[in-house]
Amino acid sequence: MPPATGLFCAAPDRLPDAQALAARFALPLLSARPAAGYWLELDEARLSLLNPDKHGPVYAEFVEGAAAHRRQFGGGRGQPVAKAIGMKGQASRDVVDATAGLGRDAFVLASLGCAVRLVERSPVAAALLADALTRAHAHPDTADIAARMTVIHADASDWLASLAPEARPQVVFVDPMFPDTGNKAAAKKDMQAFQEVIGGDDDSPRLLAAALAAARERVVVKRPRLGADVAGPPPTSRQVGKSTRFDVYSVKAMPAGPR
Repeated sequence: MPPATGLFCAAPDRLPDAQALAARFALPLLSARPAAGYWLELDEARLSLLNPDKHGPVYAEFVEGAAAHRRQFGGGRGQPVAKAIGMKGQASRDVVDATAGLGRDAFVLASLGCAVRLVERSPVAAALLADALTRAHAHPDTADIAARMTVIHADASDWLASLAPEARPQVVFVDPMFPDTGNKAAAKKDMQAFQEVIGGDDDSPRLLAAALAAARERVVVKRPRLGADVAGPPPTSRQVGKSTRFDVYSVKAMPAGPR
């Protein structure tokens, strides 16, 4: 398991916010920046994951930059992820993003009207998501979208298994991060950071089984276009793009099992 990553508050007036994040996600609160390695830092603008020796800051963002562009020009319900979760003819979907990461796909789905529960077991990623969601709630362009998003810090397999029947989602979305292959030059800075701080999702077969048991309609697994299937039953359909694909598992088409 990767070592614990502490949180340093660089803005004295935000110390209460830092203390709340540290308490909520069981993060050590640091009195000074570490001399090396990764740490979380809260400044006046946002919470970021830092390692100046390796790359720039990594943070979740739902208001500005790529999120704003995709919100305005991303293609609406014609986007592959929207098609994969079954939005055709649907006003909205009840979705669990079981590997939320930095929340990019979850935000797209929420912007299209879906209610999305973002489940993330890493305290580092969950804290970054919570900070981004707080900022999105405070901005008039994204407040209504943020209202449809909920961050849950939990192991998704266990959490899905604990859901009461009435709380089961229509769709479970899974985007596994597999262990580092050693090609750091090809990895984006956020993925490089997550590989080192969080590690890979090497229990994806367990998560797929839990997702199939919890979803009322379908499970969608996002994969590299040429990546191997997650071990388990074969998908019932696929949507293949230039660099990624979505494996769709229709619950009705799966072998009968305990529900």
